[in-house]
Amino acid sequence: MSRKVSKVFKQSGVIPYRVNNGRVEILLITTRNYQHWVIPKGDIPSGMSPPDSAAKEAWEEAGVIGQVDANQLGTYKYRKQGKAYQVKMYLLPVDILSEDYPEATKRKRQWVEVNQAIRWVKFSSLKRVMKDFFQVKSSCCAFRC
Repeated sequence: MSRKVSKVFKQSGVIPYRVNNGRVEILLITTRNYQHWVIPKGDIPSGMSPPDSAAKEAWEEAGVIGQVDANQLGTYKYRKQGKAYQVKMYLLPVDILSEDYPEATKRKRQWVEVNQAIRWVKFSSLKRVMKDFFQVKSSCCAFRC
C-alpha cells in the first residue's frame, strides 16, 4: 500500500506586539468572516524572504508596521479546506498602527494581553508557540520597551 503524500503549503506570519504600561500586548485580528481570532499570516511569494512576507501580511491584514525580528519564533500547522499549511512565525514590535490599510474593512483587530491572546486564538499549535515564547520572556526587559 502506498500512502499519499500531501503537499504542505508554506506561510509566514507575525505576532505583532507592544509594551503598554509595562505589560506585553498582542494585536489579534479576525479571519475575514469574523469567526476566529488569528495573527497576520499568508503565503510566501516567490523571491521574498519569510520575514519580509510576514511584514507584508502584517501591513495588509492588520495595518501595522515595524521591524520584523528575523529570528524565527517557531512554527505551527493547521488545515483549511483539506489543505495542510505550515506557518513560520516571527515577532513584530509595532511602531505604526494605521487606520487605513488594505483589509481594514474585512477584519477586526484587538490589542489583548498575552494570556488572553493565547486563550482567544483558534489553533492549539499557535497557542503552544505563543505560550513557549511569552511565558519564558514575559518581562518587559525581553522586549523593546
